[in-house]
Amino acid sequence: MAAASVRDIRLDLFRGLALWFIFLDHIPTNIVSWLTVRNYGFSDATEIFVFISGYTAVIAYGRMLEQEGWPRTAARIYRRVWQLYVAHILLFVAFSAQIAWVSIARDTPALIEEMELLGLGQNPYRAILEAALLKFRPVNLDVLPLYIVLLAVFPLVLPVVVRWPWAVIAASLALYAATCRFDWKLPAYPDEKIWYFNPMAWQVVFHVGAACAVFGSGLSWLDRFRTPLTAVAVAFLLFAAFIALSWQYNPLERLVPVWVARIIYPIDKTNIDILRFLHFLAIAWLVRIAVPIDAPALKWRIWEPLRRCGEASLLIFCIGTFLALSGQVIVSQYEDSILSQIVVSILGIAIMCVAAYIAAWFKRGNARGTDRAPVATRVPR
Repeated sequence: MAAASVRDIRLDLFRGLALWFIFLDHIPTNIVSWLTVRNYGFSDATEIFVFISGYTAVIAYGRMLEQEGWPRTAARIYRRVWQLYVAHILLFVAFSAQIAWVSIARDTPALIEEMELLGLGQNPYRAILEAALLKFRPVNLDVLPLYIVLLAVFPLVLPVVVRWPWAVIAASLALYAATCRFDWKLPAYPDEKIWYFNPMAWQVVFHVGAACAVFGSGLSWLDRFRTPLTAVAVAFLLFAAFIALSWQYNPLERLVPVWVARIIYPIDKTNIDILRFLHFLAIAWLVRIAVPIDAPALKWRIWEPLRRCGEASLLIFCIGTFLALSGQVIVSQYEDSILSQIVVSILGIAIMCVAAYIAAWFKRGNARGTDRAPVATRVPR
């Protein structure tokens, strides 16, 4: 568990960056989203978030497993699962109320259908039940349910991955392949819906992240193949960027050979198409090469807002989801002007950063309170 003994600043930094990207990508027709990875390849911020979640899960609970045993570790994991579940339900209520208020205030009933909330009005009792079962949720509320399911299974995976990480990777890849081959899906509500992020497929990103945390510095054996792996990664990223940009520009689309299109499409997100997974792995490899764990630049103050957002990931994800719809409303009010998109994006990220700093301030206060030794008090006789 070498990886668990070293604080890797990159995890918080890139998780914070993923949360910023998710916020920007959730605002439709947002010109600032051209700064995210989504428009330049097959994968997006979701893969970054899920991979880091698996990596940090091992760091958070691996040492606890060694020192305190499986029952207490499992209890701590399920306490975190409960926190995530409560956060999701509260976010569902607040987000649904926000959608309803905007729809009524602006007389835009189509927004309810656009955000996939019609089931709440058609059969409210059934919709509430399905929401509690994580099967009914509006648009943009799919990441937390995925994380809840993956973390709920993690107590069974943790004792295996810390001892036999390669076995976990093999089993994870087998489940992923079977899911894609036999088109296994989880049903959602209304009945014709399915889970947008299929946990049986997306678990491969989470568990590869967990295994990488166990390997830690052991991954250095790959450095013997650094030159060819880097060349392959760069070539694949350039190919992915060309294909992704062709979705936006017709002249590029005409340059894509028919046989290539026939092979690569559709690039499924629900079951994380293999091209998406390979694209993320290529990015991860190049980041590992370009940003080593001891890079002095990681400690520059300019990156602190990103790290703070990554440290308070649950809070920032919830706030970012809520702000994305607010940004969508504001941008549409100004007829999708570029200025409104830029201002909304900057203000949204600023609010997320302020919230992250406030959360860090509270955390420091709680830590100081915990560290204080109990003071003996004189009981009057």
